[in-house]
Amino acid sequence: MAHQRDTEAPLLAKPDASSPASVKRNKYPFFCAVLASMTSILTGYNVAVMSGAQIFMAEDLGVSDAQIEVLSGVINLYSLAGALLAGWTSDRLGRRLTIVLANVFFLAGPLCMALAGGYNALMVGRFIAGIAVGYDFVIAPIYAAEISPASSRGLLTSVPEIFNNTGVMLSYVSNLAFSGLPAHLSWRVMFAAGAVPPVLLAAGTMTMPESPRWLAMKGRVDEAKAVLHKTSDTAAEAERRLLEIEDVVNAGGEGKGNRGGGGAWREAAAKPGVRRVLAMVLTLQFFQQASGIDSVVLYGPRILAAAGVTTNASLLSLNVIFGVAKAGSILIAMALVDRAGRRPLLLVSTGGMAASLVLVGTLFAVASSSAGGGAAVVSAASVAAVVAYVVFFSMGLGPMAWVYSSEILPLRLRGQGAGLGTAMNRTMCAVVIMTFISLYKAVTMAGAFYIYAAIAAAAFVFVYTCLPETRGRSLEDMEELFHTK
Repeated sequence: MAHQRDTEAPLLAKPDASSPASVKRNKYPFFCAVLASMTSILTGYNVAVMSGAQIFMAEDLGVSDAQIEVLSGVINLYSLAGALLAGWTSDRLGRRLTIVLANVFFLAGPLCMALAGGYNALMVGRFIAGIAVGYDFVIAPIYAAEISPASSRGLLTSVPEIFNNTGVMLSYVSNLAFSGLPAHLSWRVMFAAGAVPPVLLAAGTMTMPESPRWLAMKGRVDEAKAVLHKTSDTAAEAERRLLEIEDVVNAGGEGKGNRGGGGAWREAAAKPGVRRVLAMVLTLQFFQQASGIDSVVLYGPRILAAAGVTTNASLLSLNVIFGVAKAGSILIAMALVDRAGRRPLLLVSTGGMAASLVLVGTLFAVASSSAGGGAAVVSAASVAAVVAYVVFFSMGLGPMAWVYSSEILPLRLRGQGAGLGTAMNRTMCAVVIMTFISLYKAVTMAGAFYIYAAIAAAAFVFVYTCLPETRGRSLEDMEELFHTK
């Protein structure tokens, strides 16, 4: 009967993506996913607050361009430790306590930055915040995916990304709001503002249920069943989800006796399907960052200055527009992900990014030879083209990299595999941030954006040739689709 249930699962799962309107959607998993994902606001805030703070840090502490590059990007290298630890922690302590731990680090990191008296202390603060960032990038999409029914999993797994971008936008607002303070105080207040929410978020997280898949993996089936009944649209769906989870747990030997990860990775080395999934996750995460989005997130004011914007107030105000575009356009992805599917959004996104980046590069090349009124027109067009690039990124590749990765990893590798994917993502983010100033000085601003355009075009080819659609399938059905059982 187990084999019959496996073969029928895709047929049962697919209608969830477009169920009749008469089926009342359960709002509880949405509440849980939103609360768990709110920690991602702190990730976006802590990463992007350097965008405006660097102007005043340079004035107050005399940090150089090279040190600014390091301070801006090193948080992503430090996040590798958090990402790898998060996989281990989430598999042993649970998804919920891992989110609480992330908030503890998010409290300590910004406080250390705000009180820093020099470059070395700033590096310590970035290290602590980096650990928190790594934890959040792994655990938020995992929890959202595991708590959600298939009918709304795409939407709910996108929530961490919209909160991440909300945090980016709020950091830009903070940059602008506190820019009028004395230089020695303004950047410290910008960082200190990020230390307030973690206490409330940690307390709120403790009101959420644990992931039913983690509970089943630990042999706590009755607790998993209770959570599934609270988070499913119908009782029949809850029972079906439990049967599917038990099939996967039993097939992988993931009960109480399997608390280590060594056996799972030995299996990954032996199974082509598992290797394929890991390669897809790592490649998707590589392209998400290598296409240059964080050059805009962290160096928006420098890009705007190169486009012809002059005053600090104008630079920081236009930077807020970048943040609004980045956060707002994710709503497009959230509205369409469970209707149009993951693959169409990724194709439109990567194609639009490549075209926008080519336009940005061309406009910067033209700007270098323009003067007078022509320069003003080119400047305005350059800003609009950068906004278009940000919108295309956020409506597809930005959130879908996390949605797709959290879906296709098998249960027994989800924590560790998400940790590896996050490590790739953060490594490439650090490379982009820590090389951008040197890159545009070496090949011009136009040349830098042409390079990012080529990478975005390669991402389009990868999506088109390698990624199948996953809309409407249960997480357990993914193991059949990708042959990872």
